[in-house]
Amino acid sequence: MSMVAPAELINAYIDAYNRFDLDAMCALLASDIRFEHYSNGQLGAQASGLREFRLLAETGAALFAEREQRLTALSFDGSHANVDIAFQAKLAADIPGGPPAGTVLTFNGSSVFTFDQGRISKIVDRA
Repeated sequence: MSMVAPAELINAYIDAYNRFDLDAMCALLASDIRFEHYSNGQLGAQASGLREFRLLAETGAALFAEREQRLTALSFDGSHANVDIAFQAKLAADIPGGPPAGTVLTFNGSSVFTFDQGRISKIVDRA
């Protein structure tokens, strides 16, 4: 796989994420996709396989009235891509014990994407 293909996959995934287009997101993923999301060093969400990923993505999408990930840096290390991301979102609903609907969240994070046979096979997000 050339370096161009992974960058295109990442950009297409982020674009689909920003548009809440779960079908387009899932079309870029391997059937055995592995997803992990860490917040403050703690594993908060994970999914194994396309079905689990889709369910997790649906749950996540429902949390936000609007959201945007913006790629701020991209580098490659073998079959991995390291991505720095600026994230901003507006909550669609109150978070129990947390911020209310309408709150705008802004933070920087990073992701590691792994690729296999022209698809994204693993995503590890850190916020």
